[in-house]
Amino acid sequence: MKIFVTGASGFIGKNLCMMLLGDGHEVVTLHRKPPDFACGDVVLGDLDNIEAWSDRLAGMNCVIHLAGRAHVLNSHEQDPLEAFRKVNRDASVHLAEACVLRGVQRFIFISSIGVNGNETRGEAFSELSLPAPHAPYAIAKYEAELELTTLLEDAPTDLVVIRPPLVYGAHAPGNFRRLLKLVATGMPMPFGLVTNRRSIISVTSLCKFIALAAEHPKAAGQLFLVADEPVLSTNDMVRALAEGMSKQCMQLPVPPVLLKVMSSLVGKKALYQQLCGSLEVDSSHAQRVLGWEPARDTRSVLSREGAIFRAS
Repeated sequence: MKIFVTGASGFIGKNLCMMLLGDGHEVVTLHRKPPDFACGDVVLGDLDNIEAWSDRLAGMNCVIHLAGRAHVLNSHEQDPLEAFRKVNRDASVHLAEACVLRGVQRFIFISSIGVNGNETRGEAFSELSLPAPHAPYAIAKYEAELELTTLLEDAPTDLVVIRPPLVYGAHAPGNFRRLLKLVATGMPMPFGLVTNRRSIISVTSLCKFIALAAEHPKAAGQLFLVADEPVLSTNDMVRALAEGMSKQCMQLPVPPVLLKVMSSLVGKKALYQQLCGSLEVDSSHAQRVLGWEPARDTRSVLSREGAIFRAS
């Protein structure tokens, strides 16, 4: 297949491009500046000026749209939501319009489980769950999904939407990287009494699913929620990472309610939710429709990634 990838320089993008190239696909990647790794045929440009390079979309079987605004710390934007909309919604729609004009067969939009919400209470999120985005990032992603669905509904370009939960790996950015660094210190953790249930997915597992969705005929017009199995608590994740790093893992029995109060006092409510709240994903639709098999050994994969992080 001929596959065009945006966001190829990112954590997921690098892993995806290596996988696609290894599978024998012809890969074209979009970058703002020349990359320092092998990623196929390189197109220099950005999403602010799609017309300048949109001719490279001609003849593509699939465009995988990974690029977006995320992991923004200490942003000084007066209107954070509008900043996310500009990149994650508007640029995505403009790219899809260019795909239609250039005859691209399939457009894969990587969204976020945040579109469904930031917490589950007893029932896992599925494709049938009502969207309830809270954060500006998730709101912009959901608005993009809606506009893309309308745009491509009667177009010759298929739309596939994927909403992954936390994507982890030894070189992951954002919150997972902060957790890796924290575990690597060997200091005691306050999660001994945390029994939450969180779905996560390894970058390798996600890339395998994206590659499958790029070529499977039954993926057309579908929304997929994907995650590895089984679900784990934060306590479980920390122990698995510590094992891989050969670190001691003392888990202090701090009541979750105390952690919640403390996080509120220091303005870190969202961090408490991510560390102590539950967020489960039901990926049975992807397994049933595409025959996808998620990784079913999350603990051992986490341990392996912890070992890679320590070695690097």
